[in-house]
Amino acid sequence: MKIIAFVVALALFVGGILLMGYAFEPGAGEAITFFGGILCIALSLAIPFTILKRLER
Repeated sequence: MKIIAFVVALALFVGGILLMGYAFEPGAGEAITFFGGILCIALSLAIPFTILKRLER
């Protein structure tokens, strides 16, 4: 379970960084893409800090 959560969190983190990078391309819906990247990174950090902590109990 921990390995699956790690892979999902890592994929969300890398995907969020990519989204934030693509936000500076012209015509890419800059604000929405950048905000989506921030949400992906926040979710990737929330998985180990909250969800995995509750599963260990």
